[in-house]
Amino acid sequence: MKPPIAIAAVLHLAVLSALLRAEGPGHPLQPNAPRTVTVSESQTPPVIRAGLLQSTLIVLPEEEKVANVFAGDTVDWVFDGGHVASRFISVKPKTANGSTDIHIVSDHGNEYTIQLREISSEDDPHYDSKVLIEPGDKAAKDKLTQLPVFVPAAELEKAKQEAAAAQASQAATLKAEKTKEETYRSQYPGSLHFDYAWDEKKGKELGLQQIWRDDKFTYVRGRFQETPALYEVKDKKPSLINFDFSNGLYTIPKQVDNGYLAIGKQRVEFHRSAERR
Repeated sequence: MKPPIAIAAVLHLAVLSALLRAEGPGHPLQPNAPRTVTVSESQTPPVIRAGLLQSTLIVLPEEEKVANVFAGDTVDWVFDGGHVASRFISVKPKTANGSTDIHIVSDHGNEYTIQLREISSEDDPHYDSKVLIEPGDKAAKDKLTQLPVFVPAAELEKAKQEAAAAQASQAATLKAEKTKEETYRSQYPGSLHFDYAWDEKKGKELGLQQIWRDDKFTYVRGRFQETPALYEVKDKKPSLINFDFSNGLYTIPKQVDNGYLAIGKQRVEFHRSAERR
């Protein structure tokens, strides 16, 4: 009867050992210090040591962001690049002794392939907690100095939203300006005042046709043989005033109550009618 007892004990130990392996590593996992790995298309992908249910952070060069990630095993491994485009990818194995490859495409068009291996059953309990990726090919390094060729989906969506908001704001501004312009045009005729008087005979000889004003400017229209000098009279003292002249139209940037036009000895005085001031 002794042999059966020995066989039962061996079976019991085997089952217990299997249960312990299923539950997890027999020793506590310990994180390694951050390390840098070089990735080159002409070399075997570097191996990253991952710990069961532990997070390993993969970091791209400062100039790059993650555009897309492809992995061989997405069932037993969790990959998280965050909700905002960045240089970081978190990797976490859900089962022991597994392995998979991961392909990272950056916004600069670089492709990085690395191998992931879960190490909880190995004698060495150290796993990689943080791995910095460094391109090993000259072409890949050159791409870091250029503008990105891919826009991460999160940034693209944000750019679309900002563009839509800018277009909506611009449309609202244009509509407001158009409404303001239409209102001004509709009201402008009512702001014109033809309340100036002058000697009609002298005015005709000089070429003067009309004088009027709005709320800000004074206008003088005529067909002149030569451009008359324009004076404003205040306290019975004349002074030259600034104006714009084009195609027979004087535009004076203020309201003028009294003044005159003169060419040589020809002179036409004008003034606003007193009852309309």
